[in-house]
Formats: sequence, structure tokens, C-alpha cells
Amino acid sequence: MSFFFRAAYLFGFKPWDSGVSPPELISVVEGPGRLTPGRGLDLGCGTGTNCLYMAQHGWEATGVDFVPRAIAQARRKAAAAGASARFVVGDVTRLTDLGVGVGYELLLDLGCFHSIPDARRDAYIAGATEIAKQGATMLLFAMVRRGDPRRIGPRGVARGEVAQRFASGWEIVSEDAGRPMFGNDAAWYRLRRR
Repeated sequence: MSFFFRAAYLFGFKPWDSGVSPPELISVVEGPGRLTPGRGLDLGCGTGTNCLYMAQHGWEATGVDFVPRAIAQARRKAAAAGASARFVVGDVTRLTDLGVGVGYELLLDLGCFHSIPDARRDAYIAGATEIAKQGATMLLFAMVRRGDPRRIGPRGVARGEVAQRFASGWEIVSEDAGRPMFGNDAAWYRLRRR
């Protein structure tokens, strides 16, 4: 998948990069039950749309992505908007090695976890758990596999995988259906750090 995403940003093929923050994020930032602004982390931030949104709404926002071209675009967008978001080139399965710090109250993953190879998913969760403050909220969007995980595109998650893998450090607050994508179901998970 690494090659796919690097090539996608190189050639400008990034259908996941709508430039618009999802309603699920807007709800926790601006909605009636909004969270008090604190430290926010966008995992797999791409060109920074959601990280910038958080920064513009009072969050100390950091975005992480392994594609340097995406981070360069995010930094340009932040400079143009006068936003103070920080962007880090790095592997989200090695969060504690990236110097992003700890004490995050809000973590956002808009389709990153479902692209990580199965063997690295527990490392991602361990890092996210370590840098998250107790009681932190994580919003995670993932494609949920219906069929063959060997097809082209993000691998997706198996049914029940998020609950199983995150069980030791997180509790699922809600799981809502998302719009099906590429022949798969999709889901939004809201998790709370134990």
C-alpha cells in the first residue's frame, strides 16, 4: 500500500481527499456535545484538511502521514490559512518514535487504520493508546470487508476487528454505518481511552 499512496499523491489521484471535514468530526468539535479544545492528532492526515480544521477551532493540532508530498501540501495549506497546525512525516505504527508527544484528547483516523497491514495494526494501537490521554476520544472511519481482502485497494477491517483489537485500552462508545465504498461496507467508530 505504501507504493500506492506515494504514487497517488504524485499523480494527483486521491479520491479520499475531499477537502471537506466529515460531519462526525464537526460534531465533536462544534456540535452540542462538543469536546473542549485540547490536543488533537490526525493519523494519516494526507494534505491536512482535518488537522487544519481542528487548528482553526482552537485545537493544538498535529497531523502524521508517511507520504512526504502529502505533508508538504499540508504545510503549504497551513501557511496559506495562517493556521498553527504541525505536520510530521512518519509511520503511524511507530508513533512514539516520531516525537509527537502525549496527552492527546482527540485522535482522528479517516481511513488510515484500514490500510495498515494486519501485522502492524497492533503496533498502531499501542502507539495511539500510549499518546492518548485517559478519557480521550478517537474517531475512526474504516471500510469493513465483505469479501476477498486480497483485492486492490485498502484491506479494510474484518467485522468485529476494531472491538477486538482496541479492547485492552479503549471502549467503543458507538459504531455507525458509513457509506459503502469499493464493494465494502464502512463504519464510523467512536472510542474512548480507558
